[in-house]
Amino acid sequence: MTGTLRIDSDARGVATVTLTRGEKHNAMNGQMMTELTQAAATLGADPAVRAVVFSSEGKSFSAGADLGWMREQVAADRAGRIAEATRLANMLRALNEMPKPLIARVHGNAFGGGLGIISVCDVAICVEDTKFGFTETRLGIIPGTISPYVIARMGEGRARQVMMSSRLFGADEAKDLGLIAKVVTPENLDAAVEAEIAPYLNAAPEAVARAKALVRSLGPVIDDDVIAGTINRLVDTWETDEARQGLAAFFDKTKPSWVS
Repeated sequence: MTGTLRIDSDARGVATVTLTRGEKHNAMNGQMMTELTQAAATLGADPAVRAVVFSSEGKSFSAGADLGWMREQVAADRAGRIAEATRLANMLRALNEMPKPLIARVHGNAFGGGLGIISVCDVAICVEDTKFGFTETRLGIIPGTISPYVIARMGEGRARQVMMSSRLFGADEAKDLGLIAKVVTPENLDAAVEAEIAPYLNAAPEAVARAKALVRSLGPVIDDDVIAGTINRLVDTWETDEARQGLAAFFDKTKPSWVS
């Protein structure tokens, strides 16, 4: 057990990473980002780990980046903003490049950066009443560092349907968009996750890792330059009047000027 997540492993070599900020809807603060980066490195290097399940406590899978953490970035200087955006980008990259199959067990709400986590997983399964949304623009910000992974998962055309409007959508649409592989009833969620795990226990672990790296190498390029570009775009947005107004309106429970 660490500060913001728990890691459990069973005798088969299946590790479960559980977000434990349930009271905050598993919103990601700087500590969680660092701990997830470390978990990806540890599990990725462990030869006993055959598969990893990503799960969450509480009512939500993840509400995305912690708004208090984001408000701190609006108030910080540019160097501080870049450092924190890099922390988020490094977390996503570490999870995406982890040489183990990564299966998301999704329930409740998945917003903003939570959809980034889903997109770096190899398979995501959700319950039928899950709500999704790229809610950043409602707050005057953008889905910056998650965007390469979301677009790799969904494709540009599908991403343009949901990444700009902040509208919420349901599990069936998430499946149509390619974010989710399977939609199940709550009582069947664990069985569906187990069905995804089982084949990996009969596959050669190093071959699985090589196959995953091969697939990633043939998809959209997500290299240092792409990641740096998303960091700079996110930081630029944190410096805008819209970001300051949007986050202030959220905390003050008022409406920003663009709400009609």
